[in-house]
Amino acid sequence: MEQTFTETSVIGEIVTKFPKASDLFKSYRIDFCCGGNRPLIEAINERSLSAEEVLTNLNTLYQEITALNDSRIEWERASYSELIDYIINKHHRYINEELPLLSPYVTKVLRVHGAGQPHLAQIHRLFHELRVELEQHLIKEETVDFPLILEVEQNRTEENYKKLQKVVDELENEHSHAGNILKELRDVTNDFTPPEGACGTYRLVYQRLEDLESDLFQHIHLENNVLFPRAVAQA
Repeated sequence: MEQTFTETSVIGEIVTKFPKASDLFKSYRIDFCCGGNRPLIEAINERSLSAEEVLTNLNTLYQEITALNDSRIEWERASYSELIDYIINKHHRYINEELPLLSPYVTKVLRVHGAGQPHLAQIHRLFHELRVELEQHLIKEETVDFPLILEVEQNRTEENYKKLQKVVDELENEHSHAGNILKELRDVTNDFTPPEGACGTYRLVYQRLEDLESDLFQHIHLENNVLFPRAVAQA
C-alpha cells in the first residue's frame, strides 16, 4: 500500500492535509493540537502504540476517502438506482459520519474561546441547526423520496407523477435552506479563515466546516441538476 504518511510526517501537517485524521488521532489519544508540531513517530512512541498499526490505519483511511472523492459516473447514462446509490454511499455516508464527529469540536471551541469571541456562539447555533435539518432530510430521502423516484421509474402513473413533483419541490426548498445556512457560516467565519493565533482545534473546525460545505455543494448539485430534472422530465 502506498504510504502517503510516514513516521516522519508532522502531526499538524497530516491533519491540515487530511482533516479526518483528527478523528483517528483522537481515538489513539494523539495530541494534534498543542502537540502537533512534531513527527508522528514521537507521539506513537510516547503512547506506546504500534507504528505499523497507526500508519496502516491512517493511510488506509486516507485512500478510502480519496477513492470516494475521485469516484466518477457518466451521469447521462446512469440509472436512477446508480445515481441514488452513489448519493447515499458517498454524500449521505459522509454527512452521517462527519456531523456527529465534528459536533464536539464546535462545542469545545465555543466553550474555550466563546467568552471573548461572540461569533462562535453563532457558529455553534448554525452548525447544529444545519445538523438537525440534514439528518432529518437524509432520513426522509432514503425512506420516502428516493423510493418514490425508483417507483416512478418503474411505474409511471399520473398519481405518482404528481407525488414526485411535490417531493422534488420540497427537497429543492430544503436544499435552498441548507445552502442559506452554509452562506451564513461562511460569512460568520470570514470565509472559513481562523483568526491569527487560533489553536489547532479552532483551525480544524473551520477547515472541516469548509469541507462540509464543499461536499454539500456537490451533493445538492447532483440531486438538483441531475437526478431531479431527469426524474421529472421522464415521468
